[in-house]
Amino acid sequence: MATATFSSKRFDRELTMDPITFAIIRHRLFRVVEEAVITLKHVSGTAITNEGHDLMVSLYRADGSLLMGGVGFLHHLTSASEACKSIIRRFKDDIEEGDIFLLNDPFTAALHTSDVYLVSPIHHQGRLIAWSACFVHVFDIGAMNPGGFAPDAVDIFSEGFSSPGIKLVSKGQLRQDVWDTILNMVRGPEMVALDLKSMIACNNVARERMLALVDKYGAETVDAASQQLIEQSETRLRARLRELPDGEWQSRQYLDVKGEVFRVFLTMRKLGDTLTFDFTGSSPQSQYSVNCTKWASLGGLFAPLFPLLCYDIVWNEGVIRPITMVAPEGSIVNCTRPAPVSVATVGAIQSVNNAACSAIGKMLAASEKYAEEATAVWHANHFALFMFGQNQHGRLSIGILTETFAGAGGARTFADGVDVGGEIPNPISRMANVETIESTFPIRYLFRRRLLDSGGPGQHRGGAGGEMAIVPHDAPNGGLDYVLSGKGSRFPQSDGLAGGLPGSVNDYVWVKAEGGGNRKPAFEQSLSDLPGKKEPISWGVFPLRGDDALYLRWNGGGGIGDPIDRKPEAVFDDVASGIVSMEAAESVYGVVLKEGVVDAQSTRELRSQRRSQRQASMGV
Repeated sequence: MATATFSSKRFDRELTMDPITFAIIRHRLFRVVEEAVITLKHVSGTAITNEGHDLMVSLYRADGSLLMGGVGFLHHLTSASEACKSIIRRFKDDIEEGDIFLLNDPFTAALHTSDVYLVSPIHHQGRLIAWSACFVHVFDIGAMNPGGFAPDAVDIFSEGFSSPGIKLVSKGQLRQDVWDTILNMVRGPEMVALDLKSMIACNNVARERMLALVDKYGAETVDAASQQLIEQSETRLRARLRELPDGEWQSRQYLDVKGEVFRVFLTMRKLGDTLTFDFTGSSPQSQYSVNCTKWASLGGLFAPLFPLLCYDIVWNEGVIRPITMVAPEGSIVNCTRPAPVSVATVGAIQSVNNAACSAIGKMLAASEKYAEEATAVWHANHFALFMFGQNQHGRLSIGILTETFAGAGGARTFADGVDVGGEIPNPISRMANVETIESTFPIRYLFRRRLLDSGGPGQHRGGAGGEMAIVPHDAPNGGLDYVLSGKGSRFPQSDGLAGGLPGSVNDYVWVKAEGGGNRKPAFEQSLSDLPGKKEPISWGVFPLRGDDALYLRWNGGGGIGDPIDRKPEAVFDDVASGIVSMEAAESVYGVVLKEGVVDAQSTRELRSQRRSQRQASMGV
């Protein structure tokens, strides 16, 4: 049976709603999203969701436009909006109360096949009044490699099950044929089932809480408040843009895959109350799965824009209206089907994040009023390492090393970045406890800690990244395997700002044991201490077996300002805390330490010498 769509006249700007009612409805909408997120985390059984927070929940209006953006990976707020709109176009008169639709086709709306959207219409008295949408990175999607990341895929057909939209729940009843078909195509179907059920529960809670709100205040009142909320966001963002200087800023990101280099090139133009992100000049789409689609790039640029420009503005359709994106078709940021995209979230999408963050930071730094909101690039290079194999409990285990979510904060114009401080596109990302991972996989951590000299040097230092090493432990098959989708170690990606330097690069080393024998229960504390042949790796599927070890490190945040303008006392504290080495203190920051204290005279002389050398090199 067809259902009518709720509509109301455009909210009259002159007839503002009672501010108390408006504020209550706005906060209730926040609470709807928050409670749905809690439900999703509590039902899910995977560390990537309930520990790493690789998730998203949001509310959308009846036409699919964003009403209330939630936390999690912010790339998905706009992509899930397109997912709702695509379902509306595809199913038209076949959208009924209690339905839930599944969509994960990247060329329709999703970021890659592993990020599965469940979108649910919300009806009130037979009228479609809203949508809820959520996603998680599912346990498996049936791609050529377990976990969904397929670095060697040649097209999307190797990247697992993909749907442009299918009805999973009809009128409140699970479609068992569809359910069985999906679970028949994946590894670990019981875990995938739990992922899907957590999203069904999430949407059910969102629907129930939304209807309770409508029952209390009435559909017309809630719709009017929603429309006013969107107009308020648009008005506030446009006002902020008018306060910022007009201009053009550029940023570049480079990806290294198996020796081939790809570029994401951004020119950001701000004029009046509009902002354009132009990716003309980016590389053609790649044969490798680092590509992303148009909708993914749009989400990628909004992920840093929401927190950097709209930190006090509700994230909804009003924020989207002043923004334009140009992404040439057939490029790495707008690939055409059937290009592979399974690594997109840590490939081109993250490079779009970084480029947008860098350009927005430059614009903010050019404004006296908003300079304190500027930031260097945060955690710029996820390493996306998926382990798979039989665990110590005799079950198939597939999952990501959540250290990739630990991140590192970029420096601010007034303070250092936060060590192991997360990332801009996901305000709630974090890594799981060591014990959680060791209880899930047959491995043992040798160490996990902050990485020396990883934060981008500057007057304000970027936050430190981290390093870790693992070995097999209590593995029934002698170990396990892992899929690594790195982007090389040639190019730093955590850009600095205003003379600040970038954070360190990622690095991955396979330590191959030599001579046989069993590893003694030792806890080596550095890469150099690990016995065996050290082979740099970055892309593909590798074993972790026997006495082998895996070492990896992740990037720090970018710095802001000239490193030789950093207070010597701050550099001393960094050295004492194990964040900056003695060598870097002198060679990078120009701070001389002798006998455990700052040599003030030698430091002044060295810094003066550095400035003179710079001026001479510039012909000044």
